[in-house]
Amino acid sequence: MIHNEYKYRINNVIDHIEKNLDNDFSLNELAKISNFSKFHFSRIFQGITGETPFQLILRLRLEKAASLLIHGNDSISDIAYKCGFKSLPVFSKNFKSHFNESATSFRRKNSNLNKVNSTKDKATETPSIYICNQTKSIKWKIDMKNNESIEIKELPNIPVVYLRHIGPYQGNAELFERLFSKLFAWAGPKGLLDNGDFQTAIVYHDDVNVADKSKLRTSVCLTVPENTKVDGEIGKMVLEKGKYVVARFTVKAEEFQNAWDWLMGKWFPTSGYQPDDRACFELYPEEPENRIFKVDICVPVRKL
Repeated sequence: MIHNEYKYRINNVIDHIEKNLDNDFSLNELAKISNFSKFHFSRIFQGITGETPFQLILRLRLEKAASLLIHGNDSISDIAYKCGFKSLPVFSKNFKSHFNESATSFRRKNSNLNKVNSTKDKATETPSIYICNQTKSIKWKIDMKNNESIEIKELPNIPVVYLRHIGPYQGNAELFERLFSKLFAWAGPKGLLDNGDFQTAIVYHDDVNVADKSKLRTSVCLTVPENTKVDGEIGKMVLEKGKYVVARFTVKAEEFQNAWDWLMGKWFPTSGYQPDDRACFELYPEEPENRIFKVDICVPVRKL
């Protein structure tokens, strides 16, 4: 379908922006990636996304900065430059306009909330570290009902094909079932499900604590060989290699948020790590049974 081809091209542009958010962008550069005429690209982009390219770039930069303010210890000026702002006054003005408060106030308020959440029930949930001799990786012993294991791992590049959704998704199991069904219907005739070695994944491109809920981006994914060709609205990307905390949970659909809240609000503050600014994702090592899901929550990390 023609509409699917348009979505595929615009998703390519958004993926490029997300990976290079600290760079300068020109309309010609973005139009070239989309393979649309530079004279029509901006209108097409806005028609598909509801924002102009530079409105989207500004919003993603501000939301990334807000996430780093919550989860990291970098100075506000370092965060501003990391997110593509050329001066602190420009960043401060735009941040206050978008979030209705200064970056300093935003950090103070959300840091205090994190401290409250991280110390609640601390006596029964304080992790202890040990080294796994078999994998030579750092692991944690913890007391959290749905958690099976948690460790720091170096993950390789993982090529995936994806189908993207823009809008609210939390707690909507039917949405994810529909998206995966559509992705599998595309992948099946191409033989991508034949050998049984594939895994499914869900990528969360935005921090739900700061992003506009109507513009949240999530991609349901299928691991594929690197040379896989895509068409229509199906895109292809790589889950980036690097250091991740990998936390395995066994949960019901309604318990996913509890698992994420525990990882971000209780494990991170005691771990010595902070989230890095690459995308986080869920990997599913096996098919769910009776709507019980085994999931590896993968969050990129770096030392505090």
